[in-house]
Amino acid sequence: MPQSLNPASVATARSLLERLGAPPRLLQHVALVGEAGEVLLEQLVERKVPLDADFVRIGIVLHDAGKILHPTELDASGAEHEPAGERLLLENGVSPQLARVCLSHARWSSMDVSLEELLVALADKLWKGVRNEKLEQLVIDRVAAALQKERWELFVQLDTAFEEIASGGTDRLERSRG
Repeated sequence: MPQSLNPASVATARSLLERLGAPPRLLQHVALVGEAGEVLLEQLVERKVPLDADFVRIGIVLHDAGKILHPTELDASGAEHEPAGERLLLENGVSPQLARVCLSHARWSSMDVSLEELLVALADKLWKGVRNEKLEQLVIDRVAAALQKERWELFVQLDTAFEEIASGGTDRLERSRG
């Protein structure tokens, strides 16, 4: 059993995906989700939200690792990549907390998840211009709780930030097609 690996950086996580055989399209996807994630993190750090930004960045890189084993899910919907990705990462020494993003990025509404896992899920929606009201409201509620503020004090600011990120979705989708 390999010792638990916590990729120390986005570069380390990306190298792991490459070593596992990630196709260029998957690597491009995680880069584009990463762009949306960086804008999202910038907004939250600016508001002094306590969070593990490195977990979010690395989670974004690893969230679709299972698509290495289920490449048809790069183009078509499907959920086989979720548990397969978690297993693949665990088998390759990734910590259970990070490997779990393979599940939580898609199953956030049925799992007990951290704010960081919700941010991975949100970046995975916003990168392509998709807004998910339930997910966004959950993020706003978690941020409000972390800052000990009322949700209405943050709603307009965060909703505006989510819309700005989503508005770049068309451009990112174009670049995803290479």
